[in-house]
Amino acid sequence: MKTIAIDFETANEQRGSACSVGLAWIEDGRVTRVEERLIRPKDMRFSGMNIAIHGIRPEHVADAPEFPEVMDEFHDDFRGATMIAHNASFDFSVWRSSLDLYRQSYPELTYLCSLKMSQRIWPHFLSHRLNILAEHLGLRFVHHNAAEDAAVCAQAAIEMARQVGAAAVDAIPSLIGMKPGRLMATGYEPCTCRKA
Repeated sequence: MKTIAIDFETANEQRGSACSVGLAWIEDGRVTRVEERLIRPKDMRFSGMNIAIHGIRPEHVADAPEFPEVMDEFHDDFRGATMIAHNASFDFSVWRSSLDLYRQSYPELTYLCSLKMSQRIWPHFLSHRLNILAEHLGLRFVHHNAAEDAAVCAQAAIEMARQVGAAAVDAIPSLIGMKPGRLMATGYEPCTCRKA
C-alpha cells in the first residue's frame, strides 16, 4: 500500500483557493520523496492574512498552472493510495472545493488525519499542532511551507505507527478506533474516531 501525506496552502479564506500543494511519499517506514507545486488560483485574490502565514504572493503563482493541471501530474500516484493530512478536514475540503470549482469528479481514495491520530496516541501533549509534533520528533522545518508540512506529517505518522506497533501507517486506524475518510466519485466520508 502506498501512503502519501498532503498539505495545501490557500490564497484566501475560500477553500477553493489553493495556491500550493506539498506531497510526501511513505514507503517501507520512511519518507522516500517530497514534492511541492505552486498553484495559480482561479480567482487571483490573496488575503494579507494568508500571505502572512505562508509567504506566497500573487506574483509567485502568476505563471503557475491551475489546480486541475497540477493535481493531474500526480493522478497515478493517488490511485489506490492512502492519503494522510494534518487536520485532514481542512486539506480535504480544499481538495473537494477546488475540484467542485472546476466541475471535476473526486478521485477514489482513503485518507487519514494525523491530527486526530496524534491526539489519540499522544494524549499528554498540550498541543497537537504540526510544529509541536516536529519539536517532539526533533525535526526542524519551515511551518506553512506545503512540502515541509507534508514531510513532517509523514514523519509523525511513521513515528505514530511505531508507537502503536502498526506494520505501516495505514494499519494505525484499526488500532486506535479510527474510521478512515474516503473521497469517491459520489462524495466523501470524513475521517472519524470513536469516543475514547
